[in-house]
Amino acid sequence: MKAVFASIAFLLTIAPDAGAQDNSAIESRYVKTEHRISMRDGTHLFTSVYAPRDTGQQYAIMLSRTPYGVGPYGATGYNPALRMISPRFLDRGFIFVYQDVRGRSMSEGEFVHMTPWRGMAGARQTDESTDAYDTIEWLIRNIPHNNGRVGIWGTSYPGYFAGASLVDAHPALRAASPQAPQADWFMGDDVHHHGAFFLTSAFNFFTTAGRARPAPGTTPPPRFTFPTDDGYRFFLEMGPLSNADRLYMKGTAPFWNDMMAHGTLDDFWEARRLAPKLRNVQPAVLAVGGWYDANNLHGALQVHAAIARQSPATRNRIVLGPWSHGQWRRGAGDAVGDLTFGMNTGSFFRDTIEYSFFESYLYGNGSIALANATAFETGVNRWRTFDAWPPKGATTRSLYLRAGGTLSFSAPPASVSPAYREYRSDPADPVPFMAQRSTDMNPDYMARDQRFSSTRPDVLVYVSDPLTEDITVAGSMRSSLFVSTSGTDSDWVVKLIDVHPGAGPGEPRGFQEMVRGDVMRGKFRNSYSRPEPFTPDKVELVAFNSDDVLHTFRKGHRIMVHVQSSWFPLVDRNPQTFVDIYNAAPSDFRAATQRVYHTRAQASRIELPVIR
Repeated sequence: MKAVFASIAFLLTIAPDAGAQDNSAIESRYVKTEHRISMRDGTHLFTSVYAPRDTGQQYAIMLSRTPYGVGPYGATGYNPALRMISPRFLDRGFIFVYQDVRGRSMSEGEFVHMTPWRGMAGARQTDESTDAYDTIEWLIRNIPHNNGRVGIWGTSYPGYFAGASLVDAHPALRAASPQAPQADWFMGDDVHHHGAFFLTSAFNFFTTAGRARPAPGTTPPPRFTFPTDDGYRFFLEMGPLSNADRLYMKGTAPFWNDMMAHGTLDDFWEARRLAPKLRNVQPAVLAVGGWYDANNLHGALQVHAAIARQSPATRNRIVLGPWSHGQWRRGAGDAVGDLTFGMNTGSFFRDTIEYSFFESYLYGNGSIALANATAFETGVNRWRTFDAWPPKGATTRSLYLRAGGTLSFSAPPASVSPAYREYRSDPADPVPFMAQRSTDMNPDYMARDQRFSSTRPDVLVYVSDPLTEDITVAGSMRSSLFVSTSGTDSDWVVKLIDVHPGAGPGEPRGFQEMVRGDVMRGKFRNSYSRPEPFTPDKVELVAFNSDDVLHTFRKGHRIMVHVQSSWFPLVDRNPQTFVDIYNAAPSDFRAATQRVYHTRAQASRIELPVIR
């Protein structure tokens, strides 16, 4: 299955769904103007403004800042994003503003990925918060018939820019919705998870939208043409990561080489983290994420958690729905991958939650009956509301990986023979992340049946007895594995799976629904900034948290866990020798024997936050 958008780039071209607004209806009510807004350092940012033709009242401003172009450019034509929003926005009347960020498309200046904050490594005198501030100041002073209130929204990279605007925000900025914002490109968003490099996501982005712009212009970068539809084969034959630039990018994507030079959590990555800057946030915030968002669920969770922790007085809310990356912005949102939900979650979000949030803060007094957390409970397909996210009062239950491939909430006995299960992990034959071997990350891979990998000899499978009652997990699962490797480095991939009994109409027997999957690069098990080799065959604890879930395992279902050491080409191959992986040589890649231990003293387990 081909991906509908590049892995990090959100909707480079938007394909409106059947319910989208008609162009003629927009044109009859809105007039377009274009401006070049000067920032405090003299750099001009290209900005399109769509204002209501009816000038008999004052309107709030809705701002979106993007690195993907605000076209069509010129006096005619309307930004396709206007066709995707709830019609309630158009009926109420807002001034819609779209801006090319610094150094992209028609704006002046130099674009820097995940712009470092002022005062940090590699920073300049401006950052994305100052550019947002200066833009808002110009808009409220120069765009007629505005009411002095501004909202900002965006999804994916535009979501990051919406989040950045919260830092030392302009007083006129009353409401912001960072949707799927990348917040940390080393720990959990598009580029890395726990230090493991997300190869297909990064490669697809940096060979296309991630290329450096030679000069201001309206032409988007060309899409990279793969010589094959088999991404597994393509990336395996590409060889070590160092070949990506040498063979394909050839210096056209400088940030790729920057990443290759920064393989640990150092000052380069710290300067680009959004969450630590979210203090004393004044605007109301609505973070949005999708349970099946392969890109930036982590960012939405991190932004919400950081504000709750560092700025507790902020009116801070989050919505978590059953969506792949940006799916809430288009279509019905009634299905993803192999899963269906039986309701139109997309329109519910756009019409009921998103519109009400902005209308309340930009036209009203902010008294909105919206819970602090609105989340879709997968497994039973219903919306739930909570006073906080993650929900308070969850009980941690340990699910133990037992000898013989079973799972149990009971701890293992003190003596087990054998004390471990093992498999051979070979970088020359890595475990695929999908049955369909496409060249992209596939935005719905998280919602695909996992039976394709459960019979491989290099995947350890653990499964429970049929459940005698429903179990609802809400929050982040923690994988605590006692492991050893015959090598000196290794990745550890854990997938939590809901095994269906196949009793429903049209439901295949034994369908394996991935609830959450994640990877830990083993050399970072004790520190992300100071990696350490494994001592061959020495038992060590590898523990890591995965992004949150809200899922009910139904009575009669089974819980399954997969443990493996590759997830290709979603994640780059670990050579299984302790080297700088970004500069590894072919000779560094070696097979290794991996063991997972099950004794009372070395009890590998998955810790689940369980609620009623």
